Amino acid sequence: MSKIKNPENFLYFFCFRSLFISTFAKKIRMKEIIIKVSEIYLKYGIKSVTMDDVARELGISKKTLYQYFKDKDDLVKKVVDYHMDLQHESMKGFASKNVNAIEELLMVSKFIANFLKQINPSVTYDIQKYYPEIWKSITSDRRDHIFNQIKENMKRGIKEGLYRKDLNTDIIAHFYLIRLDAAKTLDLITENKYPYEEIFNTFFSYHIRGIANQKGIDYLESKKKK
Repeated sequence: MSKIKNPENFLYFFCFRSLFISTFAKKIRMKEIIIKVSEIYLKYGIKSVTMDDVARELGISKKTLYQYFKDKDDLVKKVVDYHMDLQHESMKGFASKNVNAIEELLMVSKFIANFLKQINPSVTYDIQKYYPEIWKSITSDRRDHIFNQIKENMKRGIKEGLYRKDLNTDIIAHFYLIRLDAAKTLDLITENKYPYEEIFNTFFSYHIRGIANQKGIDYLESKKKK
């Protein structure tokens, strides 16, 4: 049996490999926990759910839970960060698809609207009241990310000859954010006066008609007929 020429290097490689596998496995397990905790928060809110509740729901000990998260604040932050990353990746995917600006905006707007629809109002309330720094991070990130996405969409639409050339993209992107925030508390949504799809389609058409030229409006109308 041949001897290992450099046992120190082999030992270093073995330790590094073991550490890599352990770290990777820990990240996978943490992601699984975050996904399950997200479901718990969406169902019950955040304030009323303790770390004991989380451990019990997941079927693990609280000691095991604390191996992944320092405390509840850390858990809430990681859950929020996970969903923010998901949104970023989804919206990047829309921009890479081979579609025109109106189609891209339709996908982005529908994604945002569906996301807002799924959020339990108590989750938003709990983060605002009990985790103000996390809420500040959410609003800042959403404002910057969605603002830039809408602004870039308008620039693209102008180049494609679908949107008007005289648009002030900064102001209109801000208006989009304002309408989006207002829509979350709109009586039409909170009181279920109309199907959510109808509200969304009206919101989207309203926005497109405000920025599109005749070519863009004709394209929008052709989409409605399909």
